[in-house]
Amino acid sequence: MPRRAHGDLPDLHARVLDWYAVHSRDLPWRAPDASPWAVFVSEVMLQQTPVARVEPVWREWLTRWPEPAALAAESPGEAVRAWGRLGYPRRALRLHQAARAMVERHGGQVPDTLEELRALPGVGDYTAAAVASFAFGLQCAVVDTNVRRVHARAVAGSGEAAPSLNRAERELADRLLPDDAETARRWNVGVMELGALVCTARSPRCADCPLLDRCGWHLAGRPAYTGPAKRGQRWAGTDRQVRGRLLAVLRDSAEPVPAERLHEVWTTDPVQRERCLDGLVADGLVDPLEDGRYALP
Repeated sequence: MPRRAHGDLPDLHARVLDWYAVHSRDLPWRAPDASPWAVFVSEVMLQQTPVARVEPVWREWLTRWPEPAALAAESPGEAVRAWGRLGYPRRALRLHQAARAMVERHGGQVPDTLEELRALPGVGDYTAAAVASFAFGLQCAVVDTNVRRVHARAVAGSGEAAPSLNRAERELADRLLPDDAETARRWNVGVMELGALVCTARSPRCADCPLLDRCGWHLAGRPAYTGPAKRGQRWAGTDRQVRGRLLAVLRDSAEPVPAERLHEVWTTDPVQRERCLDGLVADGLVDPLEDGRYALP
């Protein structure tokens, strides 16, 4: 796909790739022998969850379920139980559904095209592109929050990216992508790593950045972000906290749990607790049994 040049792209690419070669973290899903399934699981787990929390759970999953068929043979509840406290547990259900789809549609393998990846349950544009690039070496732009922030600052000269990915950002990411597929793969992960370790949201380490002398934001005097406001994510007292506590009781029990045990989880607001329990049932994360007890699916 032809792309317009954006500044000195070879210099931009070389700086990021040289920095990544020295400073990249040794993460197991980046190992040369990591399977496409290992990459797929990591990408789902890493959505909105830090690496430090993901890595031990990822290792447990890959030991227990080294291929899609192994997970597909389990009940969905086991996936939710093994998910632990990674947060957003619907991702565990989506992973289980995706594993079953791989078995049913792709001979138990992770599909290797963007179209087939996008067709898997719970897989959006980002995850499909990440797996396509990192597992199969396809030439496609991978754009997560860290990548968007580096692009916004270094290239567009803005303190932050927009609250949500927009068309202009997608087009910029495509223009910046190297023409060679292998270089594009390393560029994708290199920019992502730069955003995670150096060009961070709250305290960017600009002095350590390989792009400092050509960063549009730095050269402009690091102006404050003036775009649409971004909503913060509080935790205490939210439905997310209540849902997490309810699920924790079910994960930690080998047997179905009576309703009274769940009532004890959140006594300050019974209406909120029941709303959250109903939501977990509606999401397929909890099964209400005929005898009034609750269990994982």
